[in-house]
Amino acid sequence: MLSRHYALSQDGSSLSLAQATKTVPDLAPNSILIKIRAASLNYRDLLTMGDAGGTRDGLTPLSDAAGEVIAIGSSVTRWKIGDRVSPNFFPAWLGGAFSPVHLSNALGGGQTDGVLCEYLVIDQAAAVAIPDHLSFVEAATLPCAGVTAWHALFERGKLTAGETVLVQGTGGVALFGLQLAAAQGARVIVTSSSDAKLERAAALGAWKTINYKNQPDWDQAAMALTGGHGVDHILELGGPDTYDRSIAAIAPGGKIAQIGVLSGFGAQPNLTPLQFKNASINGICVGSVEHYARLNAFIAEHAIHPIVDQVFAFDEAPLAYEQLRGAGHFGKIAITFDR
Repeated sequence: MLSRHYALSQDGSSLSLAQATKTVPDLAPNSILIKIRAASLNYRDLLTMGDAGGTRDGLTPLSDAAGEVIAIGSSVTRWKIGDRVSPNFFPAWLGGAFSPVHLSNALGGGQTDGVLCEYLVIDQAAAVAIPDHLSFVEAATLPCAGVTAWHALFERGKLTAGETVLVQGTGGVALFGLQLAAAQGARVIVTSSSDAKLERAAALGAWKTINYKNQPDWDQAAMALTGGHGVDHILELGGPDTYDRSIAAIAPGGKIAQIGVLSGFGAQPNLTPLQFKNASINGICVGSVEHYARLNAFIAEHAIHPIVDQVFAFDEAPLAYEQLRGAGHFGKIAITFDR
């Protein structure tokens, strides 16, 4: 069987995205065949397209997808044909402690093919069930951004009701952080340079908002909003341009989740204040299959719907990349495979 897919191909010193076809591999005894119904993009996908030296020629991109099982291997017991599933970002990180070996096997990056394809073969243990109330498009937004926010706030952050959370921006991870934290009963502060986006964040449950264009000292604004105490949890998504302010705004005993590189790599903040606040930094790189399953249980319990900014058809995938690159989105950008 042939599967349409997109490939990142070498074009001089850069990579270009184009459609191609490939043969779907035979099923191993423990594998399942998923008909992909939707996928979504992350900032990481722009980095992959821009990394001509580290990305295999012909790589199928994207890590996030949802679909239905249409065939199962002879030893599969977890799934049946017709089940709605989503593959985990790290297919082999099932649970427990993280191993660096998983980095090279992450879907859609470096050398490992991803999910921008009509059919995907994956081990049965690498998939999770989709919440019943979500569409395929909504479910396809969860594997990277949703799991990252969950891992940061709940698995490592141990977020409880009444605590204060600050999220930077209104991209995928930020809005999942807002929705999940608000459902937990936390007070969420959202920063953005757009008043229109901040109004939408408030409608989703943000406790307070800060326009960092009007208030560049947003760390001081966050301290004022919390009566000088500081913020209990910060989703650090910016990188070098935001890190020192995150450290200034964190509360005693607070937790900074190191996630993003939107302003670049190589942040070198002054860490000394963390010592005298007894605060900490948790490095967060997506999450395990167990994390994903617990996220979906929470989403189902609270009837949360992911925020999808725009949906493109499969043939319009390059336009989805351009929309993401323009950075004007609020929430996730998705691709539907339904014709």
